[in-house]
Amino acid sequence: MPDVRTLPWLKIQAPEGLDKVPTAADLGAGEKEVLALGMQIPGAVVILDERLGRLHVEALKLTFTGTLGILLRAKVEGRIPRIEPLIEHLGRLGFRLSAKTLAAVLRQAGE
Repeated sequence: MPDVRTLPWLKIQAPEGLDKVPTAADLGAGEKEVLALGMQIPGAVVILDERLGRLHVEALKLTFTGTLGILLRAKVEGRIPRIEPLIEHLGRLGFRLSAKTLAAVLRQAGE
């Protein structure tokens, strides 16, 4: 796997304005940073999977997607042949997904 710091299309950026992010007891530091960057960068697409983080994204009226949305888009664009093996791998890494959601995503992907 390549070092992400060397990918030309990837920009690593520290967020500014963390104090402007709405606080919630269960919102983690990573989610707060993602929200801050979403507020800071015009046109950004926020990538969050956690329900609480998504509620804040919606309240802030930011554009967002999740890991499954990224995989579906990659499949549609022909960047990956199948998403099921990738979802299985994510599951081994601890990514939790209901059977109902898995079935819906695989149906959307045509798998």
